[in-house]
Amino acid sequence: MTDLERLDISKIDALITLAVDEDYAGGDPTSEITIDADRFETTTLRSREDIVVCGMDVAREVLSRYDSRLSLEVIIDDGNRAKAGDAIAKITGPLREMLSAERVVLNFLQRLSAVATLTNRYVKEVENTKARILDTRKTTPGWRLLEKYAVRCGGGENHRINLSDGVMLKDNHFAALGDDHEKELARFVEMSKAREGVKFVCVEVDEIAQLRVVLKIAGVNIILLDNMSVDEYKKCVALRDDLAIGEVLLEASGGITIDNLREIAMSGVDRISIGAITHSAVAVDIGLDK
Repeated sequence: MTDLERLDISKIDALITLAVDEDYAGGDPTSEITIDADRFETTTLRSREDIVVCGMDVAREVLSRYDSRLSLEVIIDDGNRAKAGDAIAKITGPLREMLSAERVVLNFLQRLSAVATLTNRYVKEVENTKARILDTRKTTPGWRLLEKYAVRCGGGENHRINLSDGVMLKDNHFAALGDDHEKELARFVEMSKAREGVKFVCVEVDEIAQLRVVLKIAGVNIILLDNMSVDEYKKCVALRDDLAIGEVLLEASGGITIDNLREIAMSGVDRISIGAITHSAVAVDIGLDK
């Protein structure tokens, strides 16, 4: 994946430190007892199933925390596919420290490649439609930057990294607006646009009647269509195309699975946000072989 924005390792320094410390703070007496300190080897990181690879820069950084002489030769880089049995990287250096680092390296690679692989499955499902697959903030605490990077490796796109990136006005934000809903919502949108650092304004609707109101409000970038049927998605797209002034993106969210994804994408929505690609990804099988 040549246009992949690489991960800034410095932003996850604390997470890597925590991962190494929780496993290695007291050393590794098993490896120290059984492996000579001066024994050097080359081992292979191998995928045992079809995956999208993710986490090579993290693996390299983890290895460096155990011994600066441990080097990683990447064979299949982040964002690229590996088949079952493929070698994805080689590790060379002192075997004792290599074996100590093995579990933490694999923990990162297996989790991140899982998110990338699952995301790619969803992305493939919407091919030849206009819909793009986006993640959500339903990420593992502390792992958000990593998991959102993995989504990009899988061909998906990132929604908000954190709350400050954009304003999302949902039903619980304007539950007390009263009868003058449209006027107050317009005021909220105007205030959002004036807020420094806000990249977009999104308003959630769960009925077509609400969509009619929001489409009249200037400054809305995205309208989130919450838990609608495919037929409702189609009607929303038709209404937007007839009434929208400027470019307003429609985003489907809620109740979306791999089984109904294609049909939803065919409705004409621009974006589909799916929490499952991060919160429900199951670790893939990667092993360290001699």
